[in-house]
Amino acid sequence: MWANGDWRGGLYARHTPAEAFLEEYARVFSSVEGNTTFYSGAPKAETVAAWARQAPAHFRFCFKLPARLTHDKRLVDIADEFDDFISRLAPLHDRLGPMMIQLPRDFGSAELPRLAQLLERWPRNIPCAVEVRDSEFFQKGLAEQQLNRLLITHGVDRVMLDVRPLFSTSAGDDRRLIKAQGEKPKRPLHVISTANHPIVRFIGHLDGELNARYFEPWIERLKLWIKQGKTPFLFVHTPDNRQAPQLARRLYERLATGDDFPSLDAFPGECQASLF
Repeated sequence: MWANGDWRGGLYARHTPAEAFLEEYARVFSSVEGNTTFYSGAPKAETVAAWARQAPAHFRFCFKLPARLTHDKRLVDIADEFDDFISRLAPLHDRLGPMMIQLPRDFGSAELPRLAQLLERWPRNIPCAVEVRDSEFFQKGLAEQQLNRLLITHGVDRVMLDVRPLFSTSAGDDRRLIKAQGEKPKRPLHVISTANHPIVRFIGHLDGELNARYFEPWIERLKLWIKQGKTPFLFVHTPDNRQAPQLARRLYERLATGDDFPSLDAFPGECQASLF
């Protein structure tokens, strides 16, 4: 996401208008997890044109397939709507990063043929990643084997949702943790790269030390994938997402230590604040 007014005075300058959020976001980060399409569906042509104007050539949009297709229709009879969705995003061209198919929590192995049908239709010029949440895909049994084999066959990545930091403590009476733990599925982390664009969704805690501890093993893994010629994507969340940009910066700095990684630009809002 980039449309978060709470980030004014931090990632964004204090008086940044909402229509300029993406432009300031793209000055710092190189990709975004696009939740807007999950909730709102296919964007209007003028909206996509505005995104194209604001995002630099190196930037990558990683949109989610609309919930209407994945959750309401459960991938049944969606061909026309899917084709329309893809065509709406066409003006972004090579700025389309891996597009994510986030499946319902009860979408199990019996429905994998529906996913296979969609992947067969998937445009070859747009990377794809699938996020499963049904518990049977995390038991290292036949269902998980079938899923991973399907993804490997089609060159599709499996989204890795790391909720370990979030669930590392009880929520207590903290409303932010209560809400986040209620919304996110508590599933074990299975680290696997089934294609060329591994996606890690790191769901952080309010405790920075806990986040650092759980992120540490990712550093070696992310660097390994890069050495293998892959392009991993790391998306960072916090319980209410107010401090997500700051956490993303801290994790990136840990990853970049001692290696030839470009430094992230300063946040416009923090630069502005330092002048006074």
